[in-house]
Amino acid sequence: MAEATIFNAEALFNMALLTGLAVLTFGIARLRNLFGVVVLASIYSFLMATVLVVLDAVDVAMTEASVGAGVSAVLLLSALHLTRMEEAKPMRSTLLPLFVAGVTGAVLVWGTLDLPDFGDPTQPIHAAGPDYLERTVPETGIANAVTSTLASYRGFDTLGETTVIFTAGIAVLVLLKRGTRRRNPKPGEGGDAL
Repeated sequence: MAEATIFNAEALFNMALLTGLAVLTFGIARLRNLFGVVVLASIYSFLMATVLVVLDAVDVAMTEASVGAGVSAVLLLSALHLTRMEEAKPMRSTLLPLFVAGVTGAVLVWGTLDLPDFGDPTQPIHAAGPDYLERTVPETGIANAVTSTLASYRGFDTLGETTVIFTAGIAVLVLLKRGTRRRNPKPGEGGDAL
């Protein structure tokens, strides 16, 4: 009885989170004020991080919260400082992009029909788990299996992901810096003379 109550509470919480994500997605798509879009996108990232915590993917949740809600919001607000706050009205009909998005979504859903059941312990992906748990401490000296997997076994992959994110962040900062130089004329180049 107690397990059924906990399961129902967890399912209700998951439904509330997913409903909130759907409502935020609709709001982001309909809003024309770009500042509001950035704020809603940050809230979306925090909700998505909460969903990932519920799914026991805490490391991914921390990345989503820091990159999705933190760094992305700061970069988008910096970009908004250099542009207008309102989105321009679309010139053409929005039916073609809606059709393309719908077809892409349908193909993605169709592609998942062959996947095994969620959490099925008989799948080959789960066969490596016990081996990692047995070898983690002797081979790496790290007691946490997730940390040892990300830092030791997948170290080069993690380093590559970090390098890509760092390079993208530097590129955005360079572009934003270039935009501020164009907007601020040097002394003696235009502007009002005293």
